[in-house]
Amino acid sequence: MATIFHLALASEWAAAEASGAYTTSTLGRSLAEEGFIHASRADQWTAVRDRFYADVTEPLVLLEIDTDLLDVPVVEEPPAPGVEETFPHIYGRLPASAVVKAIPLSPGTTTAAPRPAAPAVAAAPVATAAPAASARPGESFSRTYFREMFFNVLVVSLALVICTAGLGIGMAIGGDRAPGISGLVGLALGVVVAVLVYRRRHPRQA
Repeated sequence: MATIFHLALASEWAAAEASGAYTTSTLGRSLAEEGFIHASRADQWTAVRDRFYADVTEPLVLLEIDTDLLDVPVVEEPPAPGVEETFPHIYGRLPASAVVKAIPLSPGTTTAAPRPAAPAVAAAPVATAAPAASARPGESFSRTYFREMFFNVLVVSLALVICTAGLGIGMAIGGDRAPGISGLVGLALGVVVAVLVYRRRHPRQA
């Protein structure tokens, strides 16, 4: 059995128990809007609660999910481009019968609650999450994803502009080799600048 976890409003979980299925993706977002249900491993859910649920005043429950009881895929993937840490995402409705335990949590606190037992099948070690530039307190995973995707597009565009400028300079100089050499120099310079910009936004953690 592999065990994953999901933070839920107690009221939404009560409705799911009554209907037989849970369809909330994350705080304020439905499965239909997000495309999957956000989940965490045993070592991740407290950080998720502290970052995204600290201001919630409603009672919360921690859903302990047995993935063997799911009839939909669970995919390990990063929440946003550039983030190395992966999270389990449930691609479909969560049957109430797959939740083996619902642990009540105190609302509005960042103090770590007793941690449930680790999954029976240990996950491979992963790098720590990207620094605060990748996710802001109170920001949903989807908003973080699109913000980082837009930043990555800008970085690639910057590299292409520098490469094109180098090619243009070479064509202006003339000759058989000048455009090719200038284009390669522009490409190398563009890549270096793009890497520097990316690392400035996402500095490596020790």
